[in-house]
Amino acid sequence: MLLLIQIGTFGAVAAAVFFVVFAIVAFIAFKMLAKTVKMAFRMLIVAIILVIALVGGIALLMFGSGSKDTPKPAATKPR
Repeated sequence: MLLLIQIGTFGAVAAAVFFVVFAIVAFIAFKMLAKTVKMAFRMLIVAIILVIALVGGIALLMFGSGSKDTPKPAATKPR
């Protein structure tokens, strides 16, 4: 089964902005923890932040895109 998804402008922009913001937060966290924590723990924190960004971006893309195929209900009374 082929699933076609129409991506709305708002959903795509919101997902991209969400991911970029969290990627910047992950980079800042990585730099801040440079001398205080071992590399494995730093990478774990950054990976968690990036997974949150990825899931949030996908959710915004799916739910924020909307549907343009909503049919208008038929009029019950003619004018």
